[in-house]
Amino acid sequence: MTMRPDEISKLTDRYQTTVPTGVRKQLQLRKGDQIRYRTDSSGRVYIEAVAEERDPALGPFLDLLERGVMDHPERLKPMEGALVQRIGALVGDVAVDLDAPLSPEDE
Repeated sequence: MTMRPDEISKLTDRYQTTVPTGVRKQLQLRKGDQIRYRTDSSGRVYIEAVAEERDPALGPFLDLLERGVMDHPERLKPMEGALVQRIGALVGDVAVDLDAPLSPEDE
C-alpha cells in the first residue's frame, strides 16, 4: 500500500468535521454516503466507506413512479391547503441550528 500525505480536519463545536478531499477521493465518497470508524486493539482508528445496502424492491418501485410521472404529468396535483397547514402545524416551529454547540447531555 502506498503511503499518502497526512490530511487534517478540524472539529466544530458539535464534533462535526469535513472529510478531506484526498480521503474522499480515496474512499470514493459522495454527498450522503456513510463512513464507518473502526478501532483496533492498539487504539489505531480506521475510516472506511460503508457499502450501501440496497432494498431490492426500492429501485423498481422508484422506476415505476418515475415512469408514471413522465408518462402522465397531468396526474400530478398540488397538495391541498389543509394538508400544507397540517404539515406546517406539525413541523413549523421546529428550528435547528447545526452550528450551535451540543448540550452537556449530548456531549
